[in-house]
Amino acid sequence: MLALRSLRYQPATASEAVLAGVDLELQAGQPALVAGRSGSGKSTLLELICGLAEPSGGTISWNGQPLNARQRRWLCGLVFQFPERHFLGLSVGQELKLGQRRLPSETVAAVLEQVGLQGVSLQQAPERLSGGQQRRLALAVQLLRNPKVLLLDEPTAGLDWSVRGEILDLLKELGRDRVLLVVSHEPELFEALVAPAQRLHLQGGRLTAMAASTATAATAAGYSATSGAQRHRGDG
Repeated sequence: MLALRSLRYQPATASEAVLAGVDLELQAGQPALVAGRSGSGKSTLLELICGLAEPSGGTISWNGQPLNARQRRWLCGLVFQFPERHFLGLSVGQELKLGQRRLPSETVAAVLEQVGLQGVSLQQAPERLSGGQQRRLALAVQLLRNPKVLLLDEPTAGLDWSVRGEILDLLKELGRDRVLLVVSHEPELFEALVAPAQRLHLQGGRLTAMAASTATAATAAGYSATSGAQRHRGDG
Protein backbone atom coordinates (compact mmCIF):
# COMPACT_ATOMS: atom_id res chain seq x y z
CA MET A 1 0.00 0.00 0.00
CA LEU A 2 1.17 3.50 -0.85
CA ALA A 3 0.30 6.01 1.86
CA LEU A 4 0.60 9.79 1.98
CA ARG A 5 0.31 11.39 5.42
CA SER A 6 -0.11 15.14 5.96
CA LEU A 7 1.76 15.82 2.73
CA ARG A 8 2.61 19.48 2.19
CA TYR A 9 4.34 21.31 -0.59
CA GLN A 10 5.07 25.02 -0.72
CA PRO A 11 7.65 26.40 -3.15
CA ALA A 12 10.05 28.91 -1.63
CA THR A 13 8.68 31.65 -3.87
CA ALA A 14 5.00 30.94 -3.16
CA SER A 15 2.92 32.70 -0.53
CA GLU A 16 0.59 29.71 -0.12
CA ALA A 17 1.06 25.95 -0.11
CA VAL A 18 0.23 24.06 -3.29
CA LEU A 19 -0.58 21.01 -1.17
CA ALA A 20 -1.72 21.61 2.38
CA GLY A 21 -1.94 18.35 4.32
CA VAL A 22 -2.85 15.66 1.78
CA ASP A 23 -3.77 12.21 3.12
CA LEU A 24 -4.15 9.35 0.65
CA GLU A 25 -4.01 5.56 0.64
CA LEU A 26 -3.66 3.60 -2.60
CA GLN A 27 -3.95 -0.16 -2.98
CA ALA A 28 -2.85 -2.42 -5.81
CA GLY A 29 -5.78 -3.45 -7.99
CA GLN A 30 -7.84 -0.38 -7.04
CA PRO A 31 -7.19 2.38 -9.60
CA ALA A 32 -7.63 5.87 -8.18
CA LEU A 33 -8.41 9.27 -9.70
CA VAL A 34 -7.51 12.76 -8.51
CA ALA A 35 -9.46 15.44 -10.37
CA GLY A 36 -9.00 19.18 -10.24
CA ARG A 37 -8.70 22.34 -12.25
CA SER A 38 -5.50 23.28 -14.02
CA GLY A 39 -3.09 24.68 -11.44
CA SER A 40 -4.69 22.84 -8.53
CA GLY A 41 -1.53 20.81 -7.82
CA LYS A 42 -2.35 17.51 -9.55
CA SER A 43 0.94 17.24 -11.43
CA THR A 44 2.86 18.41 -8.36
CA LEU A 45 1.29 15.57 -6.40
CA LEU A 46 2.58 13.03 -8.92
CA GLU A 47 6.05 14.58 -8.90
CA LEU A 48 6.21 14.29 -5.10
CA ILE A 49 5.03 10.68 -5.11
CA CYS A 50 7.57 9.58 -7.72
CA GLY A 51 10.53 11.41 -6.17
CA LEU A 52 11.00 14.22 -8.67
CA ALA A 53 10.29 16.77 -5.92
CA GLU A 54 10.60 16.81 -2.13
CA PRO A 55 7.61 17.60 0.09
CA SER A 56 7.78 20.49 2.53
CA GLY A 57 6.27 18.22 5.18
CA GLY A 58 4.57 14.89 5.73
CA THR A 59 5.56 11.38 4.67
CA ILE A 60 5.22 9.02 1.73
CA SER A 61 5.46 5.34 2.64
CA TRP A 62 5.18 1.92 1.01
CA ASN A 63 3.77 -0.91 3.13
CA GLY A 64 4.44 1.13 6.25
CA GLN A 65 8.04 2.08 5.42
CA PRO A 66 8.80 5.79 4.80
CA LEU A 67 10.54 6.38 1.47
CA ASN A 68 13.16 8.90 0.40
CA ALA A 69 13.18 10.42 -3.09
CA ARG A 70 15.53 7.79 -4.54
CA GLN A 71 13.38 4.95 -3.24
CA ARG A 72 10.26 6.55 -4.65
CA ARG A 73 11.88 6.86 -8.08
CA TRP A 74 12.58 3.12 -8.07
CA LEU A 75 9.05 2.31 -6.89
CA CYS A 76 7.12 4.49 -9.35
CA GLY A 77 6.68 4.93 -13.06
CA LEU A 78 5.39 8.32 -14.23
CA VAL A 79 3.83 9.01 -17.64
CA PHE A 80 3.65 12.75 -18.22
CA GLN A 81 0.88 14.57 -20.02
CA PHE A 82 1.61 14.44 -23.77
CA PRO A 83 4.55 12.03 -23.17
CA GLU A 84 5.35 11.93 -26.89
CA ARG A 85 6.83 15.42 -26.50
CA HIS A 86 9.50 13.92 -24.23
CA PHE A 87 10.67 11.08 -26.47
CA LEU A 88 14.46 11.13 -26.96
CA GLY A 89 15.16 7.96 -28.93
CA LEU A 90 15.56 8.06 -32.69
CA SER A 91 13.70 4.75 -32.94
CA VAL A 92 11.20 2.77 -30.89
CA GLY A 93 14.02 0.44 -29.84
CA GLN A 94 16.21 3.32 -28.68
CA GLU A 95 13.35 4.86 -26.72
CA LEU A 96 12.73 1.59 -24.90
CA LYS A 97 16.41 1.08 -24.07
CA LEU A 98 17.14 4.55 -22.67
CA GLY A 99 18.40 4.18 -19.12
CA GLN A 100 18.47 0.38 -19.34
CA ARG A 101 21.80 -1.40 -18.82
CA ARG A 102 20.55 -4.80 -19.91
CA LEU A 103 17.33 -5.33 -21.77
CA PRO A 104 16.69 -8.85 -23.07
CA SER A 105 14.82 -8.95 -26.36
CA GLU A 106 12.21 -11.27 -24.88
CA THR A 107 11.44 -8.69 -22.18
CA VAL A 108 10.95 -6.00 -24.81
CA ALA A 109 8.70 -8.28 -26.83
CA ALA A 110 6.59 -9.15 -23.77
CA VAL A 111 6.07 -5.51 -22.79
CA LEU A 112 5.24 -4.45 -26.34
CA GLU A 113 2.65 -7.21 -26.48
CA GLN A 114 1.27 -6.12 -23.12
CA VAL A 115 0.58 -2.61 -24.43
CA GLY A 116 -0.61 -3.74 -27.87
CA LEU A 117 2.47 -2.76 -29.89
CA GLN A 118 3.64 -6.27 -30.84
CA GLY A 119 3.48 -5.46 -34.55
CA VAL A 120 5.56 -2.27 -34.40
CA SER A 121 9.12 -2.30 -35.77
CA LEU A 122 11.85 -1.38 -33.28
CA GLN A 123 13.50 0.62 -36.07
CA GLN A 124 10.47 2.85 -36.59
CA ALA A 125 10.78 6.49 -35.50
CA PRO A 126 8.49 7.31 -32.54
CA GLU A 127 7.16 10.41 -34.27
CA ARG A 128 5.84 8.24 -37.10
CA LEU A 129 3.59 6.32 -34.72
CA SER A 130 -0.05 7.30 -34.37
CA GLY A 131 -1.17 9.20 -31.28
CA GLY A 132 -2.52 6.10 -29.58
CA GLN A 133 0.62 4.12 -30.37
CA GLN A 134 2.77 6.87 -28.90
CA ARG A 135 0.84 6.70 -25.62
CA ARG A 136 1.28 2.94 -25.59
CA LEU A 137 5.01 3.37 -26.18
CA ALA A 138 5.24 5.79 -23.24
CA LEU A 139 3.53 3.18 -21.05
CA ALA A 140 5.87 0.48 -22.32
CA VAL A 141 8.93 2.57 -21.37
CA GLN A 142 7.70 2.68 -17.77
CA LEU A 143 6.53 -0.94 -17.65
CA LEU A 144 10.04 -2.12 -18.56
CA ARG A 145 11.06 -0.84 -15.13
CA ASN A 146 8.35 -3.03 -13.55
CA PRO A 147 7.03 -0.27 -11.26
CA LYS A 148 4.78 -1.16 -8.36
CA VAL A 149 3.12 2.27 -8.71
CA LEU A 150 2.03 3.69 -12.07
CA LEU A 151 1.27 7.42 -12.17
CA LEU A 152 -0.55 8.95 -15.15
CA ASP A 153 -0.97 12.65 -15.88
CA GLU A 154 -3.95 13.24 -18.22
CA PRO A 155 -3.34 9.94 -20.08
CA THR A 156 -6.06 10.50 -22.71
CA ALA A 157 -5.44 14.20 -23.42
CA GLY A 158 -5.45 15.11 -27.11
CA LEU A 159 -6.67 11.70 -28.34
CA ASP A 160 -9.89 11.20 -30.27
CA TRP A 161 -12.72 9.29 -28.64
CA SER A 162 -12.14 5.87 -30.21
CA VAL A 163 -8.50 5.87 -29.14
CA ARG A 164 -9.35 7.10 -25.65
CA GLY A 165 -11.49 4.02 -25.13
CA GLU A 166 -8.64 1.74 -26.16
CA ILE A 167 -6.21 3.44 -23.79
CA LEU A 168 -8.71 3.22 -20.92
CA ASP A 169 -9.14 -0.52 -21.56
CA LEU A 170 -5.35 -0.90 -21.42
CA LEU A 171 -5.12 1.06 -18.16
CA LYS A 172 -7.77 -1.19 -16.63
CA GLU A 173 -5.56 -4.20 -17.35
CA LEU A 174 -2.40 -2.49 -16.09
CA GLY A 175 -4.13 -1.54 -12.84
CA ARG A 176 -5.03 -5.10 -11.89
CA ASP A 177 -1.75 -5.93 -10.13
CA ARG A 178 -0.22 -2.57 -9.23
CA VAL A 179 -1.11 0.78 -7.71
CA LEU A 180 -2.46 3.04 -10.45
CA LEU A 181 -3.21 6.74 -9.98
CA VAL A 182 -4.62 9.02 -12.68
CA VAL A 183 -4.85 12.79 -12.41
CA SER A 184 -7.17 14.63 -14.79
CA HIS A 185 -9.41 17.67 -15.22
CA GLU A 186 -11.90 15.43 -17.04
CA PRO A 187 -13.04 12.98 -14.33
CA GLU A 188 -16.05 11.76 -16.29
CA LEU A 189 -13.73 9.98 -18.75
CA PHE A 190 -12.52 7.59 -16.06
CA GLU A 191 -15.83 6.50 -14.51
CA ALA A 192 -15.52 3.01 -16.01
CA LEU A 193 -11.92 2.66 -14.76
CA VAL A 194 -12.14 4.04 -11.23
CA ALA A 195 -14.67 2.97 -8.59
CA PRO A 196 -16.64 5.82 -6.93
CA ALA A 197 -14.84 5.37 -3.61
CA GLN A 198 -11.49 5.95 -5.35
CA ARG A 199 -12.43 9.25 -7.03
CA LEU A 200 -11.01 12.31 -5.28
CA HIS A 201 -11.11 16.06 -5.80
CA LEU A 202 -8.09 18.31 -5.23
CA GLN A 203 -8.92 21.90 -4.37
CA GLY A 204 -7.27 24.42 -2.10
CA GLY A 205 -4.38 22.02 -1.54
CA ARG A 206 -6.58 19.32 -0.01
CA LEU A 207 -8.21 16.10 -1.17
CA THR A 208 -11.89 15.37 -0.68
CA ALA A 209 -14.09 12.52 -1.87
CA MET A 210 -15.90 13.00 -5.16
CA ALA A 211 -19.42 11.56 -5.08
CA ALA A 212 -20.25 9.32 -8.04
CA SER A 213 -23.14 11.56 -9.01
CA THR A 214 -20.90 14.62 -9.26
CA ALA A 215 -18.17 13.22 -11.50
CA THR A 216 -19.95 14.17 -14.70
CA ALA A 217 -21.16 17.46 -13.25
CA ALA A 218 -17.54 18.37 -12.57
CA THR A 219 -17.00 19.02 -16.25
CA ALA A 220 -19.82 21.52 -16.37
CA ALA A 221 -18.29 23.22 -13.36
CA GLY A 222 -15.21 24.00 -15.38
CA TYR A 223 -12.77 21.09 -15.39
CA SER A 224 -12.78 20.66 -19.17
CA ALA A 225 -13.41 24.01 -20.74
CA THR A 226 -10.97 23.08 -23.48
CA SER A 227 -11.97 19.44 -23.94
CA GLY A 228 -14.21 20.22 -26.88
CA ALA A 229 -11.21 21.38 -28.85
CA GLN A 230 -9.12 18.45 -27.63
CA ARG A 231 -11.62 15.93 -29.01
CA HIS A 232 -10.60 16.89 -32.52
CA ARG A 233 -6.85 16.55 -31.92
CA GLY A 234 -4.75 13.41 -32.09
CA ASP A 235 -5.21 10.21 -34.08
CA GLY A 236 -5.26 6.50 -33.50
